[in-house]
Amino acid sequence: MSDNTKYTEDNIRSLDWKEHIRMRPGMYIGKLGDGSSADDGIYILLKEVLDNCIDEFVMGAGKTIEIGIKDNVVSVRDYGRGIPLGKVVDVVSKMNTGGKYDSRAFKKSVGLNGVGTKAVNALSNFFKVESSRDGQSKWAEFSQGNLVAEEGPLDSSKRKGTKVSFTPDEAIFKKYTYRNEYIERMIKNYVYLNPGLTIVFNGEKFFSENGLRDLLEDNNSADDMLYPIIHLKGADIEIAITHSKSQYSEEYHSFVNGQHTTQGGTHLTAFREAIVKTIRDFYGKNYEASDIRKSIISAISIKVMEPVFESQTKTKLGSTDMGGEFPTVRTYINDFVGKYLDNYLHKNQATAESLQRKIVQAERERKDLSGIRKLARDRAKKASLHNKKLRDCRVHLGDLKKDRRLESTLFITEGDSASGSITKSRDVNTQAVFSLRGKPLNSYGMSKKIVYENEEFNLLQAALSIEESMEDLRYNNIVIATDADVDGMHIRLLLITFFLQFFPELIKENHLYILQTPLFRVRNKKETFYCYSPEEKAEAMGKLSGKPEITRFKGLGEISPDEFQHFIGDDIRLEPVMLDKAMSIEQLLSFYMGKNTPDRQKFIIENLKVELDIIEEN
Repeated sequence: MSDNTKYTEDNIRSLDWKEHIRMRPGMYIGKLGDGSSADDGIYILLKEVLDNCIDEFVMGAGKTIEIGIKDNVVSVRDYGRGIPLGKVVDVVSKMNTGGKYDSRAFKKSVGLNGVGTKAVNALSNFFKVESSRDGQSKWAEFSQGNLVAEEGPLDSSKRKGTKVSFTPDEAIFKKYTYRNEYIERMIKNYVYLNPGLTIVFNGEKFFSENGLRDLLEDNNSADDMLYPIIHLKGADIEIAITHSKSQYSEEYHSFVNGQHTTQGGTHLTAFREAIVKTIRDFYGKNYEASDIRKSIISAISIKVMEPVFESQTKTKLGSTDMGGEFPTVRTYINDFVGKYLDNYLHKNQATAESLQRKIVQAERERKDLSGIRKLARDRAKKASLHNKKLRDCRVHLGDLKKDRRLESTLFITEGDSASGSITKSRDVNTQAVFSLRGKPLNSYGMSKKIVYENEEFNLLQAALSIEESMEDLRYNNIVIATDADVDGMHIRLLLITFFLQFFPELIKENHLYILQTPLFRVRNKKETFYCYSPEEKAEAMGKLSGKPEITRFKGLGEISPDEFQHFIGDDIRLEPVMLDKAMSIEQLLSFYMGKNTPDRQKFIIENLKVELDIIEEN
């Protein structure tokens, strides 16, 4: 550093609450995103407001929550107690202010630090809060955290409760779009965890009678469940367990105080440990933990006094204590599972027998594959040293792992030119590239053995670190980046088949995406537009004077690294791969990858013609 660099009192700044939130939004809501991913910031804003409504329901106030989203204006109305009218402005604009600091009012709350709605306020162009209680109401309106107007208290006949409306600031959340699928999943999790609660979203009602049992039933085909769901509830814990007939790896849904802890934490670690110990004790056999948990599909929800999470977005529990008179989280979960799961297996002999057969089968398969797996791991380690199939990112090194893991992305590409363009354009901190060699194998109907025997699949599995469970998944976003032609579409389908066949949780948990790249570049000497459809091309041509130059991109390798920066940076467009809830995974695979059928031929004719017309347009 130069000795001439000045460092004086003038370099020291004090930011107020809203300036700090707007300057460092990631500290409060995780990543920003554009709405294509379920953990993008616009959904965290909605969740922060919803959490307050859920806390009201948990405290016995208000059984209905109404959510509306239209033209990116979000409104959330509960029928709880309503914010005390004298504090309506303070609780959404004054840090370290809120009812959740008083444990008498909120015993097992989701949000305990009083930051949530302040972050929503600061990160919104428009933010309005209205509270009604005791025959009166008061409202306050803000813009980017600044108070614009307020009125009240005034006499009112409105039902008690709180309504919050906001529009995320487009200066921070650029070109964002709310996806109903992600919002509906969030809402379903809330009602699973709060039987008796009704949430109405844009007129559609969501309600659950059976809690976590409903969660597993709604997310899995009944035909694929090895035995009926084991559903057990205690005062501060609820669990649901079954095993899949076809799935290979482990699948967990974990929650703390109504918060979906997507990264698990101390409670999930204890749960996995408790299942193994209880089953070993029940059968009197020292089965391998991996054999017991193989193909498991389960959910756990616990309530903790003043939980400590590892980030503001509350995706991983760090607490080791339950709080109050209870023991540690680990002891509490082990005691509950050890007693009630053991009792259930004693009372349900058919389930116990099915489960043991599954464990013995997993043990046999593991031993049969042991030699192949060892050779495959050795090949993967050697490959990582001697070839360039995986160009990793720095997110897994040092402090970046904790701060930016949710931003980590793996692009799966085909061909040297496409891989080269993305590699030169990427953010080396968070974006990695895996290069395929030719078209992947059609893995439909094959056993897990093929994953280890096929070099491409083995190296891809190793790169993702998903052999045993999703807990070790190295990249939050897995993006298939192939050419916008028939061959590219075929490679996409083969890769999706691989993930559906062996790692469906990646798709269920919204980790898999398709990279959208422009089909056309339209430009003159002054302006350039990148267009993702013929409609966008026509619109761009109308904006440019004279006769613009039009380029049709037929492959990713044709796009220069300088241009590619635009398409995988802040303006990246990702299309999430989602499961059709009307069909089981086996039905989906059979339909798309099985023998040709009249139904599939009809589907291709009616649906893919549009895609091919766009691809072939010159």
